[in-house]
Amino acid sequence: MSLKKKLVYASKILPGASLRALSPSVSDRVHLIIAMADHFEPAIDPGDGQSRVPRSEQESRLEWWSHEYPKVVERWRDHDGRPFLHTHFYPAEQYDEGLVELLANHCHGGWGEVEVHLHHGTERPDTANNTQRLLSEFRDRLAFRHRCLAIEPGCNLPRYAFVHGNFALANSAGGNDCGVDSELQILADTGCYADFTLPTGVGHRAQIRKINSVYECALPLDRPVAHREGTDLAAGRRPQKLPLIVQGPLLADFRRGLRSPQFLFESGAVIRPNPMSLYRLRLWKRARITVAGRPDWLFIKLHCHGMDPTQKDAVIGEPFRKFLEQLVTGAAERKETLHFVSAREMTNILLAACDGRDGHPGEYRDYRFKRISDQPVVRTGVTEISHVPVGLKH
Repeated sequence: MSLKKKLVYASKILPGASLRALSPSVSDRVHLIIAMADHFEPAIDPGDGQSRVPRSEQESRLEWWSHEYPKVVERWRDHDGRPFLHTHFYPAEQYDEGLVELLANHCHGGWGEVEVHLHHGTERPDTANNTQRLLSEFRDRLAFRHRCLAIEPGCNLPRYAFVHGNFALANSAGGNDCGVDSELQILADTGCYADFTLPTGVGHRAQIRKINSVYECALPLDRPVAHREGTDLAAGRRPQKLPLIVQGPLLADFRRGLRSPQFLFESGAVIRPNPMSLYRLRLWKRARITVAGRPDWLFIKLHCHGMDPTQKDAVIGEPFRKFLEQLVTGAAERKETLHFVSAREMTNILLAACDGRDGHPGEYRDYRFKRISDQPVVRTGVTEISHVPVGLKH
């Protein structure tokens, strides 16, 4: 990264990231609501970001994950008895029916959920029409063919959470890796209830100044980078505009940054050089991502690339296993009540907080958006209409 890019990035986030880092540590009893947004790309080639590995290798990766992941997490459960979940944001442009069905079956077994990821505009700027088509088609395949995503009472569209490939949400990277100024409006029109893209990778030009927040966009959704300004979520005030923007932690880490500049910023990215740890947990808590008026509910959105074989140790190997054990066994001493959630469940808990609900956040996992996989299928006579949930029209 050039010095100019470093300075541009730092000018955006260093003041806010520094203030949050210097705030007092969290010492009160809190509920930790933790979600892992996994940029889940079975085709990823770590040596060449533009290439894809053969399908046979993609299938092998998925089968290994589906077999091994439950064995790693099943022992260490949260306060509600739930395992640590990944929300698998699968790339729409890489859709493969057989691979997605493998992943859907894994998730239907209780080990996570599938949501929408999209890389576009990489070779040339995408168009609004093409983006809407891609999102609509992939949404319907996930919902009606694989029984993924969610429904909302009174709404005929399947509802979904979103992560933008290459972080360039709403053309926020200066026209690179997107090209669609009105992307947030397209997300709203196609049923997206929350975006889980931010923060970007450290140094990325798409990073905005607003950090450590959960909010609704204040600008019209058809404008470029409409998420750069927003109204923070607050208890007693129901959001009027979806998708919500759900950010993960982004704060300065002066202790590690003095020893290694690459770790000056804590961004919630789970990577091989920086696996999950209790030290990082303290930083995630210090980010204090909450709904105003509900300070004891802390929302921690992390992100990773679970299918990248170079990241295996960080996301499923010994460092992760050690952290998960320490997280669960030491929670009471740290005055934490743990809730391992999907992106959908985190959104539901956020909305419950906005509606003034209190008490135990785990009770609100299905508050507004319900899993399609929990709904009965429609049968006409003796013929089952495959994967069409009650209450949805298609």
